[in-house]
Amino acid sequence: MKPLFPTLFFVFLSVTLFAQANLLQSGPMVGYSDYREALIWVQTKTPADVKIGYFAQGEKERFTETVTTSKEGDHIAKLFPNEVTYGTTYTYKLYINNQYVPRDYPLEFQTQTLWEYRTEPPAFTFAIGSCYYANEAKDDRPGKYGGGYEIFENIAQKKPDFMVWLGDNIYLRTPDFQTERGIRHRNRQARALPELQSLLGSVHHYAIWDDHDFGPNDSDRSYVHKRIAEKAFNEYWGNPATNATGEGGITSQFLWNDVEFFLMDDRYHRAPNRSLDPNKDYLGDTQLDWLIDALTASRAPFKIVCIGGQTVSDAVVYENYATYPGARKRLLDRLAAEKIEGVVFMSGDRHHTEISRMERPDAYPLIDITCSPLTSGTHNPRDEGNTHQVKGKTYYEHNFGIVNVSGPRTDRTLLLTIYDQKGEKVWDYSIQAKELRYKE
Repeated sequence: MKPLFPTLFFVFLSVTLFAQANLLQSGPMVGYSDYREALIWVQTKTPADVKIGYFAQGEKERFTETVTTSKEGDHIAKLFPNEVTYGTTYTYKLYINNQYVPRDYPLEFQTQTLWEYRTEPPAFTFAIGSCYYANEAKDDRPGKYGGGYEIFENIAQKKPDFMVWLGDNIYLRTPDFQTERGIRHRNRQARALPELQSLLGSVHHYAIWDDHDFGPNDSDRSYVHKRIAEKAFNEYWGNPATNATGEGGITSQFLWNDVEFFLMDDRYHRAPNRSLDPNKDYLGDTQLDWLIDALTASRAPFKIVCIGGQTVSDAVVYENYATYPGARKRLLDRLAAEKIEGVVFMSGDRHHTEISRMERPDAYPLIDITCSPLTSGTHNPRDEGNTHQVKGKTYYEHNFGIVNVSGPRTDRTLLLTIYDQKGEKVWDYSIQAKELRYKE
């Protein structure tokens, strides 16, 4: 007769591991990447002790500090692996209550490469997308609105270094708007989608918001719970810092190799759409001042300005910047007055993808890459009157973008490729950094 001890031990171990895995609500998600640390985000279902073990190839595993999740913090842990080396990819493991919780997909993060004054800037890729709707039947409006969730697995298969979420990332619904409990519920529900988890686990993530993750449809600075929404955004995302203006909101900035990203807030300081003031605020004066200063100071060959709504389109429809004519003119005039080079806009919101290109006298063209939607509703092709639309560079089904930046420091190229929800190429569009300079 065989001894029972080994069998009982393995049964006990399996039950223990399952119990800890069952405590995981969503994640791990990789947030920002820096030279000396990265951020790993995890959410549990109930209070638990969470830590990350991590190692580069050939190294011994080391651990972050343990964080105890709490109901007050929505059971979120933010962990900071910081015993790291520049330009290195690390495998990491999740531990809950000191038990290893395996995932059936890769878990990796990377540190940024210290290239400046040493080598040419490395090539890199990043994903873009907006308008992510995860159905929840009891709260949804009539009719199925979201779908095609496999798009997230197909983004992960492209192996981008990071992803920039361009707004409408959760879709708050009627039961959510009036309480912190409601806002947190929607963030929690959207983040836990099974098809999303592999993308979260090995791709760094940065985000802005638009109306549907800020408040009600078309919401603005009058939204009474905007500070609660701001708090939830900061807890659920892993941007390195927000509130760059010091006056509230999610305005932020980050650098990846030689490209700089400016994450703008088009809600917190925005006047109501229905205001009749032709000079009504869109970003607000303080945020606009910050943006112009930050762009002026930047030496990046591409300065990527991410705003939830379209900037370059001149179609006065829905929530385009063109519906705020005074504010849009102030932005464009100041870009021209300071002769800021290398600016490229990226936006979401519109439930279709398009390239807008505005030719300017005595200046380089302004380009806006609009990428939408990921999983929310689509619409039939239509002419909205955007005279700056690049013909042949539109798409009206679920899609995402992969942007590749490559080339020597003095001649960088940005190549955008749009993919459908199955990961099949739709079209691409290339921008040379030298096209975005003032002539001597």
